[in-house]
Amino acid sequence: MDTRSVARAVILVAIAVALSPVFIPVGISKCFPAQHMVNVVAAVMLGPVYAVVIATISGIIRNVLGLGTLLAFPGGMIGALLAGLAYRKFKNIYMAGVGEIIGTGLLGSFVSVWIVAPVFMGKTVALTIMIVAFSISTLGGTVIGIVALHLLRKAGIWEP
Repeated sequence: MDTRSVARAVILVAIAVALSPVFIPVGISKCFPAQHMVNVVAAVMLGPVYAVVIATISGIIRNVLGLGTLLAFPGGMIGALLAGLAYRKFKNIYMAGVGEIIGTGLLGSFVSVWIVAPVFMGKTVALTIMIVAFSISTLGGTVIGIVALHLLRKAGIWEP
């Protein structure tokens, strides 16, 4: 672990938490595009491990503050992991975005509906509703994350 990476991770957690009040309520879920933006930026700049840790820590803080639900964990963590792995394999920010979208929109939805909601929240949720809600959230956040990476590259803060 180098100090610069840890500092960037702390900043990304702070951004995710600071933007927590901006969410879209959908049933028992609070869709949070800013987390997906942070996931893409973290995955590309720091890698899959940091991205998952950032998603986990921001999910914990958001839940403690009452600004998130337990569904933040599968949605955020799986998307962050796949975004980081996709970027590592392809060295392409758009592929990182695809990883985030598949990880959150599909896999995160499945885990949320089949495991987290019924086991940990005592709720049942329609898979279609979660896929649509998570996909809209992650699409918006992924686009913002890719734009942010272009801006960070132009500013000389990040280099591919």
